Amino acid sequence: MTTAEILTKIAQEHLNIETLEKRWSDNLDFHDCSVWSIKSALEAAYEAGKNSK
Repeated sequence: MTTAEILTKIAQEHLNIETLEKRWSDNLDFHDCSVWSIKSALEAAYEAGKNSK
């Protein structure tokens, strides 16, 4: 998987964000996320980075 694919998967699974691509719409580009879901996403990204070495 590419870095972009990994980050997109994390965003989908932890933040319920469909895509990380710009869609040029406030309703689609800005999201309300809980702090625990952000923490979970950051932990997943950290683990993905650790495991890539």
